[in-house]
Amino acid sequence: MAHPIVERSLNEVQFWSRIMKEHALFLSLGFTHDQKNLVAEAQHYIDLFERIEEKLSRFTLNTDLRMIQAFNSEVYQAAVNIWAFKRKVLGLTLRCEIRSNNYPLLVDHTSREAAYFANRLKELNEGILAPKPEDIIKENVFFLKLMADHAKFIGHLLDPSERKLVAQAREFSHDFDQLLYQAIDLDSMRPHSETRPILGQMLDQNRVSVTSLRDFKKQARELIEECRIQSKIHPLLADHTFREAERFLEIIDLYEAHLNSR
Repeated sequence: MAHPIVERSLNEVQFWSRIMKEHALFLSLGFTHDQKNLVAEAQHYIDLFERIEEKLSRFTLNTDLRMIQAFNSEVYQAAVNIWAFKRKVLGLTLRCEIRSNNYPLLVDHTSREAAYFANRLKELNEGILAPKPEDIIKENVFFLKLMADHAKFIGHLLDPSERKLVAQAREFSHDFDQLLYQAIDLDSMRPHSETRPILGQMLDQNRVSVTSLRDFKKQARELIEECRIQSKIHPLLADHTFREAERFLEIIDLYEAHLNSR
């Protein structure tokens, strides 16, 4: 039987390494033709995470825990390094030292995901698998912010002529902002908010909204792939945001199962 840390580690690395590689690609596509050094640095991370994915493919659920912990440490360093790259790009952008097609919020968004990935690997190597109640709230704050960001990016990258889809994206942005503020309020009410009914209600509300957003992203992805709508959204970016919504739904299910087992 697979060690739970091994199984979870392989799952996290499989999902987030692909996300990190795609972040590097999206950033590189947003740099201008004269920002060759940044394009080259982004390519370095594309190559790095491709090597990590190749190495990952050699592991199985029966791999020795110590080997997985060593691999986690290696990937942790890669996640920390790409986080530093993203924060550097953000700093250059905010100081107007570079002008690119990457929104500052998008760069910040990708850096938050790199920090999250690094932290998950650190926790797994410390043997932390089961969530604590306060982690449930913080995890939802993190993912709700991602979903709110996605809605904003979609709204701004659609062509203005796509009025109906732009309006839908704005509605999702508002909805997730409200859910985010609600989760932040719950976080500030700890430990009183860490009861099964309150946490369960939060997860139920979030599941409904994330499912709707996931379905919207799926529809947008299909329309983009079929060239049926006008936008600046790369088909891979559409799929990328869809997968992250799916991930949030999986995490909601994991936390709900944990709550029900208490």
